[in-house]
Amino acid sequence: MLIDLAIKLGVSFLVMCGVLNFAGLQTWLERKQSALMQDRIGANRAYFTLPLPWWLGGSLINELLRKLGGLGILNALADVIKLITKEDVIPEKGDKFLHTLAPALSMFFAVLAFAAIPLGPPLQLWGREIPLQVANINAGLLVILALASIGVYGVILAGMVSGNNLSTLGGLRAASQMLAYEIALGVSLIGIVVWAGTVDMHQLVLRQGQTLLGGWLPAWGVFVQPLGCLVFMTAALAETKRVPFDLPEAEPEIIGYFTEYSGMKFGLFFLTDFVEVVLVAALVSTLYFGGWQVPYLQPQGFVFPWGGTLAVSHFTYVGLGLLSFTVKVLAFIWFFMLIRWTLPRFRYDQLMHLGWKILFPLSLLNIAVTALWVVAFP
Repeated sequence: MLIDLAIKLGVSFLVMCGVLNFAGLQTWLERKQSALMQDRIGANRAYFTLPLPWWLGGSLINELLRKLGGLGILNALADVIKLITKEDVIPEKGDKFLHTLAPALSMFFAVLAFAAIPLGPPLQLWGREIPLQVANINAGLLVILALASIGVYGVILAGMVSGNNLSTLGGLRAASQMLAYEIALGVSLIGIVVWAGTVDMHQLVLRQGQTLLGGWLPAWGVFVQPLGCLVFMTAALAETKRVPFDLPEAEPEIIGYFTEYSGMKFGLFFLTDFVEVVLVAALVSTLYFGGWQVPYLQPQGFVFPWGGTLAVSHFTYVGLGLLSFTVKVLAFIWFFMLIRWTLPRFRYDQLMHLGWKILFPLSLLNIAVTALWVVAFP
């Protein structure tokens, strides 16, 4: 019992560290990727030195810090130091407890949603099967949707308890956007659930380990549910409140829900957006791109459609699965950043029109087509 608990705590710690580091590095990625797209140098000045003697490797460490600063990686650390040292101001008319609770609420449930996402195939070690998933829940997809939806409460709460009427309007605007796109997002997933016959995230990944077209095409969700994948990615991107769906956070033009926040409380809202980007990338990878599956890779090794095989060890199989999932998540983070720095912001009427009159009908059409296909070709 204690060993099982220790294993679960270890997997949970690794997942949390991975998620928070991915989210933190996005601040650097956003600066450098936007600089490359706009033919700029980008962040390359934030670095520091440590007063270490030569016999502790001081010169080598400081040289490494200088090179990391030249790449802009230490800018993320500078951001954290700045936010921690800034004054935490709570408006006189605001509710102090709820003002502190709102950003923590958004961050907590965004991170908690990763508990049901499988990171790789089960690891056989010390005579035990260790699932690389914090919580193997048979209704994992529903749990993730429920936890992600609670983030709306943190957003609207932040606006309403600030004692600022404009912040309240910003919170209502953000909530209406998130609710509009959550409906299209949830309905778009019905197609993949009908096709797979389960809402268990682990079983969804295993289902995509099969093949189509005589064994040549992996049975990934994007090939059997292309319309559902498109609707889900669009709606999920709107849920992250990023460009071109960043009306809740359009600071230069519109009063947002976190106007009355400063210091690390603002930092939590800022970090929550990046955590949600990682969550969306992980969900798209898991639901529509095979999760940790590698094409033609089975537990015993590679089984190619032309009849060839290549045996691999169990640890190689698990390692390739973890690597596959990580690469897919990083690729989608890069893709979302590409959209972030390419498309202009929608007007609010365009935002609502896209959510209610385009994405929602398309998600209903996807259900109808999927149902007819399943009945015709069971």
